[in-house]
Amino acid sequence: MFDPKSIDELAQRLTDAMPPAFQHLRADMEKNFHAILQSTFTKMNLVGREEFDVQSAVLARTREKLEALEKQVALLEEKVLNK
Repeated sequence: MFDPKSIDELAQRLTDAMPPAFQHLRADMEKNFHAILQSTFTKMNLVGREEFDVQSAVLARTREKLEALEKQVALLEEKVLNK
C-alpha cells in the first residue's frame, strides 16, 4: 500500500504549486488532493518499497533454488544416460 505520509507530501506540493490567487482555497484543495491521490493510488493497486524489496528477495532466493535444482536434474540425467 502507498505510504500515507507520501500522499500527504504530494498533496502539500500540489497545493504549494497553486497560484497565489487561489491560496485562500488552500485547506480545501489540500483535502481534495489528498482524497483524489489516495483513491487513485488504491485503484492502481501499488505496493510500497518495503513489500517490493521483500518480494524481490524472495524471488532471488527462489531463482537460486531453481538453478540448483536444474543442476541436480542435469547431473541425474547424465548419470541415467551414461549407464
